Amino acid sequence: MAKQKKSSPNTIVQNKKARHDYSIEQNIEAGLVLEGWEVKSLRAGKAQLVDSHVIIKQGEAYLIGAHITPLPTASTHVNTDPTRIRKLLLHNRELAHLIGSVDRKGYTLVALAMYWKKGKIKLDLGLAKGKKLHDKRASDKQRDWQREKARLLKNNA
Repeated sequence: MAKQKKSSPNTIVQNKKARHDYSIEQNIEAGLVLEGWEVKSLRAGKAQLVDSHVIIKQGEAYLIGAHITPLPTASTHVNTDPTRIRKLLLHNRELAHLIGSVDRKGYTLVALAMYWKKGKIKLDLGLAKGKKLHDKRASDKQRDWQREKARLLKNNA
């Protein structure tokens, strides 16, 4: 099971719901094709990844459902669409691996986080399988036990 990353100063937005609804098998880093107003909004932290996912169409990956709120100071002549489909930048080898996993093995591609890396905006993708209700309950129970165990160890020390 993949470990959840701590929020760093470079993190723009995280999709916490994805880790609850899916068991993440593998993380992949992808670049994004963005417009100027989107980058300005991301610098201000105006983004949501809650209902976003990735589809692969005609050999290319696209981010669907990510909401980037336009800033009111954006140019008036620019037509802003907050939920437009955004192309992801991946290497051919990574893309081939993802296509095989999604088509043959039944995995889903979920957007986990958006962050800055060397002045570029990157998207953390998760190759995931959906959790059933009993799996969600088990992971909640495990998380509560880990929290309780840490509390007991802290009190005994």
